[in-house]
This record gives sequence, C-alpha cells and structure tokens, in this order.
Amino acid sequence: MSKARPKQILLVTGMSGAGKSTVLRTLEDLGWEVVDNLPLLLLNRLLDTAPSEGLDVDDDRPLAIGIGTLTRGFDPESIVRRIKKLREDHGHDVGTLFLECSGAELERRYSETRRRHPLAQDRPAWDGIAHERELLTPLRRWANRLIDTTDLSSNELAQQIRATFSGEGLGETVISVVSFGFARGLPRDADLVFDMRFLRNPHWVPELRPGTGKDADVSAYIAADPAYPEAMAQIESLLLLLLPRYQAEGKAYVTIAFGCTGGRHRSVHVAERMAARLRAAGFSPTVAHRDTKTAPQDSLEGAPVTTAGGGV
Repeated sequence: MSKARPKQILLVTGMSGAGKSTVLRTLEDLGWEVVDNLPLLLLNRLLDTAPSEGLDVDDDRPLAIGIGTLTRGFDPESIVRRIKKLREDHGHDVGTLFLECSGAELERRYSETRRRHPLAQDRPAWDGIAHERELLTPLRRWANRLIDTTDLSSNELAQQIRATFSGEGLGETVISVVSFGFARGLPRDADLVFDMRFLRNPHWVPELRPGTGKDADVSAYIAADPAYPEAMAQIESLLLLLLPRYQAEGKAYVTIAFGCTGGRHRSVHVAERMAARLRAAGFSPTVAHRDTKTAPQDSLEGAPVTTAGGGV
C-alpha cells in the first residue's frame, strides 16, 4: 500500500449538542470529504485508501473527521499523540476544531429536542454534560481552533464555518470582528475587547434610537464625536501591529470585539468601519453583530451622559 500523500485534515470535536453535525454538513457542502465517528484505529487506513475507480472525486480534497466521546476507541491523550504523528511522520496539515457551549444552553437544547445526553442515558443531562466536559479537557487544550456556539443558531454557525473554511487552508489566521452590548455580557471567545462607551450615545436621540450602527444617520452621529477620528486611528494602528504577529505565532483564530452599552449603535458602527479598514489593509475579517436583534431599552443604557462635544 502506497504511503499517503500529505493531506489537509480537520478533526471536529467538542461538546455533544454544540453543533458538530452542522459543522460536518457545512464542510461537506464546501467540497470536503467528511467522516463521522471513525474508529481511530482505522484512520491511517482511511488516509492510505484511494478513491474508487471511475468516480470523479478529487483525492486531494481536505478531510474532516468528526470525533466525540462515543467514537470507538475514544482516548483524548491517544488522539493528541496521533495528531502529532500525522504531522511529524506524514507531513499532513492537521487542525483541530473544538466546539464549546455553555452547560445551561446544552441543557436547554436537550430539553427542547427531548433527546437524552449520550453520557447520561438514565441521569439528568447536566450530569452527562459535566462528565463529558471533563473527558474532553485534553482535546480542548490541544485544539488550535475553538468556536463557542452558545449564542449561535445553526444557520449562524454554518455561516461562520463557510467564512472560516472556504479560504486557502488551515494555516490561515481567521479574523472575526463582532459587536456586543456590555449589558448582556462579554463575548465568550473574544481575544481583543474595545470599549466604545466613551463615544456619545445615539440611544438618547429619539429619532436615532430605533436604528442601528449600520444606518447612515446613526453612523454620522457617532462619527461626529470629537474623540472618534483619533480613537479609530489608534485602534487601527494597534490591530495592524498585532494581527501579523498573531499570524506569525500560528494563532488560528482571532476575535476582535467592540462593545457599547446595549450593543446596537456605537459598537455596531465601529465594528463595520474597522472591518472595512482591515480589508483595505489586506485582511479578510468576517463581521457579526450579537445584540442588534434585541429591542433598545432605557434601563440598560443608564442615564444619558453629556460629552465634551455637547452630545449625549
């Protein structure tokens, strides 16, 4: 049997209910070869097997392998050793994507679907979730990509996978720019967080309150803040300094988060504008707005604050 040619391989693992099936279906739609719950002892045989004759299949397609706690022969430490061996002995480009999700959200998903957790067939779901999280700790620590799906729908997760894996390869640093509201908590996977609450707040202008930072009148109001031009220039300068260094260090995923109080106006505008500046500099960030679907609430925004520029 001939030695396997170097191949692009992605191990997809993580918490049960966190979206592994959605990820694998999306990768298959992108043209990847996908195998789920393959017994790990058969991995080398799979890599050495050529496509069936007569099938119009590209043997160089990237390969995604779903691995979970129900995979036969599941042993996190053994999996890590196999990943190292695939890289060192065969030159394969191997990445590991770990799907994280909060315990409360996983319990809600299992309750809604009326399914039992695979590790808690006769016990409450939270028991299986806690046990599985402990089992997966070595893989989570080893993974070079992590996506927290707690706040993502299946469609949003699929969009993120398409944006992440339809590019040139696993070695590229994937940059995500997100907006959020501090009143609803920090994004779980943020690497860099910028607080934009020093800018004047469109929420307290009645005609601007219903809109978002993507609307022209809201954007104009935010950009007219005296502190805005220098702040944007300074943040851009910092990002252009840091991002190439993250890439040089092999960091697979960088999430840049911009926050304001409610997550509808200032953070959204800045996220859109900064993503445009990064694209002009040669990067390819994706953009997501976590809290724009929530209605504006005075109770979240606090009292209006008068800025040095005379606005609120």
